[in-house]
Amino acid sequence: MKVSAKGRYALAALVYIARNYDSGNLVTTLTIAEELNISKIYLEQVFSLLKGAGLVTSVKGSRGGYQLAKSPKNITAYHVLSVIENSFSEEVMPATSGKMPEIDNAIAAQVYRPLDEKLRDFLSGVSLADILAAVERDAASPMYYI
Repeated sequence: MKVSAKGRYALAALVYIARNYDSGNLVTTLTIAEELNISKIYLEQVFSLLKGAGLVTSVKGSRGGYQLAKSPKNITAYHVLSVIENSFSEEVMPATSGKMPEIDNAIAAQVYRPLDEKLRDFLSGVSLADILAAVERDAASPMYYI
């Protein structure tokens, strides 16, 4: 599976925002763009999709910004990527152009549907809280220099 830049940016930005969930602090796209080295304009497009899906809320104004709409433990990688990635909702085109539907049906039943299900199950099992915990573990790990 290949995740687009938009999908990667969405996950990274939401993990960044998740760090502030308990404090209730709002985070601006400008802050995220600077901290994660992502285009602010591109992030605004991503956040428009995330807001439309109910994953984030926003407050306008000089003290405005974004925050998660629910707890990081209740937002999964699947929630995020299914909003951003068009490939999650696209049907696979038939390989035989309709000439041999039994082959297309068998491939869909044996490969595509099980793959979609496994991917959905895996991504649904990874929350923003899980990713944030891994970030914090990595940040706490001592670095050794030689």
